[in-house]
Amino acid sequence: MDELTEDERAIVELVREFVNRDVKPVVRDLEHANTYPEKLIEQMKQLGVFGLAIPQPWGETKVSTPCYALVTEELARGWMSLAGAMGGHTVVAKMLIEFGTDEQRQRYLPKMATGQLRAAMALTEPGGGSDLQALRTTARRDGDGYVINGSKTWISNARRAGLIALLCKTDPAADPPHAGISVLLAEPGPGFTVSRDLPKLGYKGVESCELSFDDYRLPASALLGGREGEGFAQMMRGLEVGRINVAARAVGVGRAALEDALAYAQQRETFGRPIWQHQSIGNYLADMATKLTAARQLVLYAARRYDAGVRADMEAGMAKLFASETAMQIALDAVRIHGGYGYSTEFDVERYFRDAPLMIVGEGTNEIQRNVIARQLIRRNSVAP
Repeated sequence: MDELTEDERAIVELVREFVNRDVKPVVRDLEHANTYPEKLIEQMKQLGVFGLAIPQPWGETKVSTPCYALVTEELARGWMSLAGAMGGHTVVAKMLIEFGTDEQRQRYLPKMATGQLRAAMALTEPGGGSDLQALRTTARRDGDGYVINGSKTWISNARRAGLIALLCKTDPAADPPHAGISVLLAEPGPGFTVSRDLPKLGYKGVESCELSFDDYRLPASALLGGREGEGFAQMMRGLEVGRINVAARAVGVGRAALEDALAYAQQRETFGRPIWQHQSIGNYLADMATKLTAARQLVLYAARRYDAGVRADMEAGMAKLFASETAMQIALDAVRIHGGYGYSTEFDVERYFRDAPLMIVGEGTNEIQRNVIARQLIRRNSVAP
């Protein structure tokens, strides 16, 4: 945490204490029961977690993106779902700060900073996946507003969000397609239905839902930034910090798995000595720690680049790709180190193993991340005359 200010270090320490004191003692029961962590979310609001990305005059505790990443890591170390509860919220806040009108910022950001208003983003559609330009959700101009029809899926926090950043087509005939995509700021109302919660392997407690829009109406003032056709670029910029969040979540899950594996390897004895002294187990631990350290540095590098105000999609993609694959491997190796206990629901490593895959597919699959990285490598290193 050397690069953080003194106040930022104190915030990270405060969240770490919250995780150790209030999250770890209850997480296993909450997660296995798939219970929404109402009390923990309220405590996060009191800690100012939901306002970490929001500067004055709308917020009070705005921090650097490296600090935000380390807070996310701490939350995910306790329970990945808690870090997910603030992920989309932060993306929407960043989009409002960078692209919103003065009226939109004043309307939403003060309440978002305290957590009184929770926000989510709605990109993915059934059958669409990562191909965001192939959207079918449309916003047709009608008088002084828009009429929206379509559906979205895998929307985290959808039932408890009072604001949804909705990616849709305002000009279905636009060429190229992204020129017809806009972001509308949607609030619950007639024609807007949260249709069902999706069952999941992990990421329990926090809901992931399907949304449907049936002649749902919004005023023209709901258009992010007030201009049509800019939504794709706005969302791509937002996803830079979104992917930093997912990468930091992966580091948190990997760290929790490593910490548990280190403790178990010192306590468990076979053939008269702690199992960490067996070369195969020691090698696992060494590789886990090395990869985790590298993953965290990639996350912090992407965070610093984002704060510099330059394009950071390649760096965020690299961080998300490497950190998520690393978390998956560390979680698996933690199961190996625990042996039969690693397969037991009485130990937390089985939860890490169920939570880790989300980061591989969430916020753009790792296959998509490789495409993003390759395209940016060529653009930044072009040999064309």
